[in-house]
Amino acid sequence: MKLLRTTALAADVVALMTLVLGSWTRINGAGLTCPDWPLCRGRLIPSLTDGTLWEWAHRLLAFSVAPLLVALIVVGWTQRHRSPLIGPLLGFIVALFFLQVFLGAETVRLANSPTSVVAHWATAMALIAALSATVAVAGAGDAGDALRRRPTEGFNVPTVVLGATAALAFVTMCIGAYVSSSGAGLACLSIPGCAGNVVVYTSGQLVQMVHRAAAAVTLVAAATALAVSWTYPCARRVRLAAGLGVALVSVQIVLGLLNVTLHLPTQLREAHAFNAALVFLVFFLAALFAALDAFVPAGKQPAAESGLGL
Repeated sequence: MKLLRTTALAADVVALMTLVLGSWTRINGAGLTCPDWPLCRGRLIPSLTDGTLWEWAHRLLAFSVAPLLVALIVVGWTQRHRSPLIGPLLGFIVALFFLQVFLGAETVRLANSPTSVVAHWATAMALIAALSATVAVAGAGDAGDALRRRPTEGFNVPTVVLGATAALAFVTMCIGAYVSSSGAGLACLSIPGCAGNVVVYTSGQLVQMVHRAAAAVTLVAAATALAVSWTYPCARRVRLAAGLGVALVSVQIVLGLLNVTLHLPTQLREAHAFNAALVFLVFFLAALFAALDAFVPAGKQPAAESGLGL
């Protein structure tokens, strides 16, 4: 399924680039330089001044995902018999793409309200995760193996723990998106408390402290997931992903602290947003790898037992 994997990877990379550019556009205050949709100031190609270049480029890159998804659907449809997961994944991807287009228009109509920004970001991350899952599934095995797969015996603890960590990272990321888009990034200028207090008095302070608490819980969950991946017979790719996830969470916390102490410099804000996306994706893939490894071809051993880590 090399062609399917390559097509899904291409769409995944472009979607991730679109996410990063969209975040950069909003952080730089250029999110409403095109006040209408789908045109920009009533034109297909507007005057690219006053930040309009960023928003227009973001839309152009977003629309470029569409032909890649069409190609992915065509390729996936021809190879759907090779895995029972391909069909549902393709359907999920199509639904998420149309939802994302709708939410993109809504963020313009609602003038980048915090709720619309969070919904737009969360859907984009779900789409990228689904594309990443397609890449992983396409590389999971050949047709014969896929049709004969059977689950390994027992409760798959690594998959559950890694999946829970990915879910925590996703929630923390969405709370962070709300903090950023609502202007609450500097509601608490002290660390670890808020203005020297544990009790908060404004909604901005509350959401800021909730975000910090969620980040701390995610760090504990990430460390637990790494320990579980080494306690149980996981494949090397699962352990590597879990280790990378812990490193990224640590970097994320440092970036968060620097953003507060340095009063939200633009580059650090973007790095914080991008790294948050990576944290979620890495733990999502770690959980997916663990789940795929739990479904081994009949007559074969799981990767961790056979010595095939990747």
